[in-house]
Amino acid sequence: MKLSARNKLAGTVVAIKKGEAIANVELDVAGQRVVASITVDAVEELDLKAGMDVTAVIKASDVMIATG
Repeated sequence: MKLSARNKLAGTVVAIKKGEAIANVELDVAGQRVVASITVDAVEELDLKAGMDVTAVIKASDVMIATG
C-alpha cells in the first residue's frame, strides 16, 4: 500500500482496550507509548492483536507544545 502521508511510525501493538464503538490501541514505538483511537470495527477488520508489528500513520495539521 502506498500513502501520501510522511509521518509513519513503525511499532508493536502492546494492548487493545475496546469500548462500545471506539478502541484504544496502544503501541510501542521505539520505547515510546503511542495510542490510537480507532473504531472497534477497524480493530476487527485489521485483526489487530497484541504483539503485532504495525505502522501508525499520523495525519495532523498542527502539533502543539505547552509548558508550565
